Amino acid sequence: MKYDPIKRKLGVVFNSAPFLRKLFYHLLDLLLLRSWHIRKEVKLWAKSVSGNQMILDAGSGFGQYDYYLASKNKDWTIKGVDVKQEQIDDCNQFFKKIGLTNAAFAEADLTKINESDKYNLVLCVDVMEHIEEDELVFNNFYKALKPEGMLLVSTPSDQGGSDVHPDHDHDDHHDGAQGFIDEHVRDGYGIQDIIDKLKRAGFSRSEVYYQYGPPGKIGWKLSMKYPIMMLNTSALFYILLPFYYLVTFPFVLILNAMDVAKTHKTGTGLVAKAWK
Repeated sequence: MKYDPIKRKLGVVFNSAPFLRKLFYHLLDLLLLRSWHIRKEVKLWAKSVSGNQMILDAGSGFGQYDYYLASKNKDWTIKGVDVKQEQIDDCNQFFKKIGLTNAAFAEADLTKINESDKYNLVLCVDVMEHIEEDELVFNNFYKALKPEGMLLVSTPSDQGGSDVHPDHDHDDHHDGAQGFIDEHVRDGYGIQDIIDKLKRAGFSRSEVYYQYGPPGKIGWKLSMKYPIMMLNTSALFYILLPFYYLVTFPFVLILNAMDVAKTHKTGTGLVAKAWK
């Protein structure tokens, strides 16, 4: 499915005013199941810490999670990094405009970051599946964390969560920095696979579980897959989309809540936590 053209079109609309961008963040938090799992884990982590916390958002993108973190606790200092300078500039401008001074953004290559014992939490959402040198990045995350700091990763699993393409397609989509490729470079992670990689990186312990189980997969189709397919078909669906969500939104909320509440034997996504 073609996400980028639609994201660009929606970005123009929601960037036209700060309140629209905040609304967009809140809608993403409700519609995107991965956001439900990330916010659940952040809340659990927050109960175990106090005072100023240094947080790295490794692959900050549009700034959705940085807004959530910066708004949640003014004592937290968030650094968002991404390979795309235009997104970094956009986020810096927006956060300055709305007065959220505890978050800042910088361009960075995750295979080359060289920070030591700096962060209490490293967040990495939908990034690792795009990076070929993933173990190098896990090593860098380990080094960047303070002792007892936590890494929180959301990524597709090997149970059908990836849109990996053949190797010969990668040349047209390579970003250059951080070995980042727009398409997925691997067919998702297996639970034992990512546990082993985190252990080799030095993490003392880890917990990995499936997200996007049976209820989550249905919710994803209703909230993301079908709307994207419609928008790729005709611009007319941009007008019809609010009416579509008016009908499906309650079902999506219920399905997302079920996915977060249950433990799944399989799922198309993984949540991984690891401690230094």
